[in-house]
Amino acid sequence: MARVLIAAGIALLALGLLLHYAPWTLNWFGRLPGDIRIESGRTRVFVPLTSMLIVSVVASLLLYLFRR
Repeated sequence: MARVLIAAGIALLALGLLLHYAPWTLNWFGRLPGDIRIESGRTRVFVPLTSMLIVSVVASLLLYLFRR
């Protein structure tokens, strides 16, 4: 369990550094077809269906690879 937490921490650190120093890398994320944005007046609703589907698939593949 400790190794998994250490690996996850390193991966999150690398992702954070990547997003901080190169924000253009994931500027498409959250703006995919299927992501729902509703804006009316002072109310904003954002439901990232497609983006979260991609996150789920990538996380499932990574967990599958770590288990093997």
